[in-house]
Parts: sequence; structure tokens; C-alpha cells
Amino acid sequence: MLDLAFIRNNPEAVKEAARVKNNSLDIDGLLELDRQVLAVQREVEEIRAQQNQLTKRIQQAAKEKNTELRNALVAEGKQLSDAVKEKEPLLNNLQEARYQMLLLVPNIPDPSTPLGKDENDNVPIRYWGEKTTFDFQPRDHYELMQRWNLVDIERAVKVAGARSYTLRADAARMELALMNFAFDRISRKGFTPLIVPTMARDFAFVGSGQFPKGRDQVYAIEGEDTFLVGTSEVSITGMYKDEILKAEDLPMKFVAYCPCFRQEAGTYGKDTKGVFRIHQFNKVEQYIISKADHEESVYWHEQLLQNAEDLVQALELPYRVVNVCTGDMGDGKVGMYDLECWVPSEGRYRETHSCSYFHDWQARRANMRYRDEDGKVKFVHTLNNTAIASPRILIPLFETHQQADGSIRIPEALQPFMGGQKVIGAQ
Repeated sequence: MLDLAFIRNNPEAVKEAARVKNNSLDIDGLLELDRQVLAVQREVEEIRAQQNQLTKRIQQAAKEKNTELRNALVAEGKQLSDAVKEKEPLLNNLQEARYQMLLLVPNIPDPSTPLGKDENDNVPIRYWGEKTTFDFQPRDHYELMQRWNLVDIERAVKVAGARSYTLRADAARMELALMNFAFDRISRKGFTPLIVPTMARDFAFVGSGQFPKGRDQVYAIEGEDTFLVGTSEVSITGMYKDEILKAEDLPMKFVAYCPCFRQEAGTYGKDTKGVFRIHQFNKVEQYIISKADHEESVYWHEQLLQNAEDLVQALELPYRVVNVCTGDMGDGKVGMYDLECWVPSEGRYRETHSCSYFHDWQARRANMRYRDEDGKVKFVHTLNNTAIASPRILIPLFETHQQADGSIRIPEALQPFMGGQKVIGAQ
């Protein structure tokens, strides 16, 4: 959420942000609604000022034992009270409508963000590792997993419907190894480990920016004000709602694990083979709450990305980093990187990690603040990044490290988390 005063004073900048982020919100309509709120507020305040003056006059008339005047003033007071009762519902409705529109206002992207319509306009900024080549006929991840009986799609679909899967044998062990590997590596960098709730209330989704726009991607718990999260970011944002933190405690750095769920609405027919686009997955997420300083946000944005790159390099996976364009980055983000791993069977890079910073856009929605060194209360800045998400990461991992006999080499960095095992399949 943007500061309302900023929107009033910079309407053209906000309109431009909406334009480049493919956001159709009517900013002029919001400002007109804001003017209506302010007008009704003034009317209510004027009536209440009259009530205050009238109260003093009633007290004075009672003191002077002027019953006739007092009765007349009391009658006038009732009229004013009725006028307030009439105006307050209108004011509340206007304020709620304005708030709902404010939730849809996009953040202002950093000037370094490339302009673009969709993912095709994202700009690669660096590459790591050589694209994998083979001197044998390689298999895709699904063929490899079927070969070694590492996945059961059919029975999972029988249980839970389309886009479901069951990891088996060494694939199940590998997923847990990856979670532990990322959790351990990031926590050693000074991040506090968290295992957070997989369910969260509505306010947590509003605070993180998942609601109201993303409701079609979220599973609701019937009969409750709770939903299944698609990222730990939702839960952590909700944890600190309405709190005032201490400046000396910032930045707060977390590495969080939780199972995640997404409807994948709007993806019918896309990536239906294997385990790329599924409803349930596990993820380790990095999350930072920092002081309200742009340079500090930029610093931590780069650090979060470096942490993710360190993990992928340790997994020996070729990848590239792209600067995500305005049309693909989402409403709340000031800046965003994607890390995309090379998928040999597709001959292209696919997104496996995202890294974003929001300034105070999330903090205003969740009322997350801190008291600075001068005692002034300010909204914090927030950032987040994917440390590892599985089973998606298994796709480049299995395909990149496959060997001529169909076996899969386990990267050295991951072997301690697999009990020292070096290979999946025949040796």
C-alpha cells in the first residue's frame, strides 16, 4: 500500500506505475473517492465541533437555571446527534471503499527496472556455469524419475486430483535433503530459522499483498477465516502485524520452511508433464525486515540474491539471473530478480527462485513499524527470496547430473544430507 498523501501529491507517478505494471486501477477514481471521504469527514467534524460548543452552552444554561434555553439547546443537540448518525455510515462506507482501492494501488518500480509487458521482456544480467551438454541421448526429468521409480503421478492424482504427485524412494530423500541443505546454509549466514504455520488468516494475505488480487490462487479452509499459504512470506508478515519493533533489532533476518499450496489458476494445459507446475510443494524462504532506507533495501536485495546463487552454485546447476520487467514483477515490488536454472530437455532457462524488495508497501498494509533512534515511528521495509523450492529444483538437478547409464550424480555439497550417498540409480 502506498502512502495516501504520496498518491495525492504524485498522481502522475502512480498512474505511470499502474500503466507499466499492467494495472488497470482508476487512479483518478480513487482520488475522487478520497475527496468525497475528506468532504464528509469535514462535515462530521464541523457537526462535532458544534456539539462541543452546544454542550458548553447547555451546561451554562443549567448553571443559570434557564430551563427554557436549556431545553431548546438540548433539542438542537439531538438534531446534531441525528445528523452525525446519518453521516457516519456514509463516511464508513466511503472509507472502506477507499481502503479497498488503496489495496490495489501498485508500488513505484525502481528506475533500474526494465520496462516491459511480460516475462519475455525480462533482462538477463549474468550467467553462471556452462549449459549442460551430453555425449549420450539424455532423458528428461520425468523419464529419469520413472526409470528409478522415484515418482508416482497416477496414484497421487487418484488421491488428490490433477497436478498432484508422490515422490518415492531417493527422490523423497532428496527433497528433504534439499530443504535441510538450504535451511542449514542460510541459517549459518545469521538468519533465524523458522518453521511457520501453513495456514494463515485473511489479514496475513492482505498484508503480504496476496489479497485481494490473488484470491483465485489460494485454497480456502471452508468455514474458517484461514487459507493455505503459498509462501512463508505470508505467515511472517502476519506474525509482525501491528507491532512496533526496536531500531536496534533491525534488520531481522529469517530463513523459514513450510509446505506451500497454490491453485495454479490460469495455467490449464501448461507444464502438465512431470513436477514443474503442481499444487503442493515445499519451500525454504528468506525474509528480511529492515529500516526504512532505500540503500539498505538495495543492499539486502543483493545479499538475498547472492545467498540463492551460492546454493545453486553448490548444487552445480548452470543458471542465469534476470532483472524482472515492470509488467512481470507484480504490484507490490520495487525491484525483482529471478534466478533461472538451465533445463537441458527444454533447451532453456526456467525460473526456480525469485528475489524481491517492497520498501514499505507490505508494512503499511500490515502496520509493521519500528521506532528509530530519534524516537520516531516509521514503517519498516520488507524483502524476500526463494532459498530452495522442491520439487521444481529436482527438474534441473536430475537432468543436469544424469549419467550415460541413466543414474543421477548427487552434487558433493548435498551428499552429507543424503547420508553420504553419491548416486541415485545404477552405478
